[in-house]
Amino acid sequence: MENHTTVAEFILVGFGGHPELQVFLSVFFLVLYTVTLVGNVGMITIISADSRLHTPMYFFLKNLSFLDLCYSSVTAPNALLCFLMGRRAISYNGCAAQMFFFSLFGTTEAFFLAVMAYDRFVAICNPLRYPITMSKRTCAFLVAVGSWLVGFLASMLKVIFISQLSFCRANVINHFFCDISPLLNMACTDMTVAQIVDFILALFILLVPLSIIFVSYVCIIGTILRIPTTQGKRKAFSTCTSHLTVVVIFFSATLFMYARPKRIHPFDLNKLVSVVYTIVTPMLNPFIYCLRNQEVKGALRRAFSGVNKMIFIFL
Repeated sequence: MENHTTVAEFILVGFGGHPELQVFLSVFFLVLYTVTLVGNVGMITIISADSRLHTPMYFFLKNLSFLDLCYSSVTAPNALLCFLMGRRAISYNGCAAQMFFFSLFGTTEAFFLAVMAYDRFVAICNPLRYPITMSKRTCAFLVAVGSWLVGFLASMLKVIFISQLSFCRANVINHFFCDISPLLNMACTDMTVAQIVDFILALFILLVPLSIIFVSYVCIIGTILRIPTTQGKRKAFSTCTSHLTVVVIFFSATLFMYARPKRIHPFDLNKLVSVVYTIVTPMLNPFIYCLRNQEVKGALRRAFSGVNKMIFIFL
């Protein structure tokens, strides 16, 4: 990346406040991040270990857990260093890297949720063709190209255009990580092109996945309504409730953050909302799927039963 800036490093303000607030935030972020790590690593382990969960739906769920691990790890460790040790400085290249990976994982997750909606559409609307349509090769393609490649290209475009700006007025970022909005506000060169690119990409990242999810669930609801029995309808829709819950939480926070007029973007509010979709959502996803999914709960029971047997034999 070519560097056009006169600023060597940035200072992250974080949430500011008194030392007592920093202690509270340190504990708060540490607890959330620890639960996120345990929950998502546990989900990956359970799905990998239980052969009954080696299906396309759980293949996607395992990849979602891995993505959530990456997403939260971009911001949480650096925020902990900021709160615990007062290390608020971040180099220009470090800031650019954090911004790239934050955008990469966030964009990838948006498209990944659309891929999971398509998976549910095929499973419910075309159940007889599901094993053929959602083959291992197709699933790998949807994950690699339909999610990760799109996220990589969109994020690279954002970083390339922002890297052309000069930051010579100030180096203080009013956030707890390097986000695009506060960086654009600090630029002292014409940022019209960067703003236009950021706006177009934001529309693309929000509208395309949401459109796929919307169309998929319109078809799913239409199919479910044609099922003659109430039990059949409930069983069909139960496979979608966890995914819909995750979609609502993720896109509600994202739309609230990026789809409002810039003039009503108080940064303190932005930082609070950022906590939701960078740390809280990745923490909640494993629990949403565990609590609402009988197969995952069954796998958990079998895993604990196996552990108890091993302990009994050892003792």
